[in-house]
Amino acid sequence: NTPNGTSYQQDLAKMLAKKELIASLHDANFRSYTQVRSGLASFDTNMNKAKGQLASSMHLALSLQPDIVHVVGFCEANHVATPQDVIESCEIVAGMLQNAIHGLPLAAYDPIVQARKAELLAEAKQLLAAMRHLGDSSCVLGSDPQVLVSAIQAGILDAPHLVGSRVAKGLLQTRLIDGACVAVHPETGQKLTEQARLQMLLAR
Repeated sequence: NTPNGTSYQQDLAKMLAKKELIASLHDANFRSYTQVRSGLASFDTNMNKAKGQLASSMHLALSLQPDIVHVVGFCEANHVATPQDVIESCEIVAGMLQNAIHGLPLAAYDPIVQARKAELLAEAKQLLAAMRHLGDSSCVLGSDPQVLVSAIQAGILDAPHLVGSRVAKGLLQTRLIDGACVAVHPETGQKLTEQARLQMLLAR
């Protein structure tokens, strides 16, 4: 549930896409484990609402089939968690797990989730392809720190909060559209595909 305002379907699609990309790196020497946690920025300052948000976000996270459930304090938007807050948060999640860990409906196969996941994977591959042109093709992508620096400097890797950075472009603008955080055209505010965004960078 990050950024705040992301819908259940879009949040799940995003995380399933991330998990699949990471799993593509698995081999005899590398295996990843999935840890899930609630996004603190999404919590309400109202403690009763925050408790509901903790339970609901962890319920959704089970669709990722996690190896580890990281419980955060429901109170974090209001105050630093006390020992009692931590215990109560764990009990809330334990109660949810007791009811949901077996026989959970397969939200990951929702048609909207699957469509968005496929879109994100395709766009991630376009971004990675653009990065491959920045370094030695014989090197494993991501293993050369200079390629990552070059990708940031070129704006291939960018984010709205990087405005004013001495290294990054900080040109990327995003909006929540239908519950998804998407790149938008700086002039029209319309959704921008990754291909179109990269073409705009090359045209500068």
